[in-house]
Amino acid sequence: MKLLHIADLHIGKRINEFNMLEDQKHILEQILRITAEEKPEGVLISGDVYDKSQPAAEAVELLDWFLTALTALGQPVFMISGNHDSPQRLSFGSRLLEKNGLYIAGVFDGLLQNVRLEDDHGAVNIYLLPFLKPAMVRPFFEQPIDSYDEALRAVIAAAAVDSSERNVLLAHQFVVNGSQQPQLSDSETVSVGGLDHVDVSAFDSFDYVALGHLHRPQAIGRPGVRYAGSPLKYSFSEARHQKSAVLLELGAKGQLAVSQRPLIPLRDLREIKGPIAELLRIGREEKEAAADYIHATLTDEAEIYDAIGQLREVYTNLMLLDFENSRRGQAAFLAGGSAAETAAQSPMDLFAAFYQLQNNNELTEEQIQVMEEIFEEAGGGQA
Repeated sequence: MKLLHIADLHIGKRINEFNMLEDQKHILEQILRITAEEKPEGVLISGDVYDKSQPAAEAVELLDWFLTALTALGQPVFMISGNHDSPQRLSFGSRLLEKNGLYIAGVFDGLLQNVRLEDDHGAVNIYLLPFLKPAMVRPFFEQPIDSYDEALRAVIAAAAVDSSERNVLLAHQFVVNGSQQPQLSDSETVSVGGLDHVDVSAFDSFDYVALGHLHRPQAIGRPGVRYAGSPLKYSFSEARHQKSAVLLELGAKGQLAVSQRPLIPLRDLREIKGPIAELLRIGREEKEAAADYIHATLTDEAEIYDAIGQLREVYTNLMLLDFENSRRGQAAFLAGGSAAETAAQSPMDLFAAFYQLQNNNELTEEQIQVMEEIFEEAGGGQA
């Protein structure tokens, strides 16, 4: 049996105040094409479908379009809620949607939802486990449940999973292998202190565990426990990641093959570094790549007038600008930024902040006095 595993769509996400919906639709179209080409017997979506628990209308419309097109291809679709999702909102209409082959586990009701599929080798049980916290599980069990690991083990034990059959689990948790932790990205939120950890041994009854929650594609503990990763790069810590959809094939019990189908973004998320003249030259020569989302680090020793303006003429989607040289050390400037926060500051405050960013030094009292006189003469001394 062939299954396609994706996760962490984060529909509606903004990166440095850039709206990513166009990029998300582009990548969802690729997933639809992969599904049409590979013809899997099921598609697994392992949580964080939305980026916010109260998604914007345009995010809801995009998910509606995607799921309608995905189920129209004919295979069942299995989807769980993640920690970013509202379980109640994601579950709305779930009983009705099952008639069209869309199975959603949003709200945990004390049971591990199970859908049974069949192929030439017999049954494949698809279990759907939404994101869980211990507090969500305690009302359904008598024994004390204090950790995420205890919560997951209690739920799985109560399901009485038949380990002689082939079993697949969708889950959205932070999974470790003893003291070994998975690789993280800046775009993820993980609790401090290990309280949210679930050991991979909790999933011994399952032939494949389709994980969501972490954005880097990776297996943990064994090949059959795998994070699909996010389909798009959602932070510059992911700039060198290769995003993909996971294709798994279950043969007879104990036979599992896993491969990855690469996903190519509409605009990549890239980091560039060097003198501004060199970066501008490269951008003008490689116009298509210059449309990517860019984190630029300028290494010039000399002062640069309107660095963001110059770079934006070539790199239209500049997201983040750093300065790194012997005078400044390293200073960062978000190319986005809050207009409201900027508007609330006086011209003197803005100039002082700009001077600090450019020179890694504060204005002297004499310089402050001179600039205040200039702003006073210009009639712009106050916000």
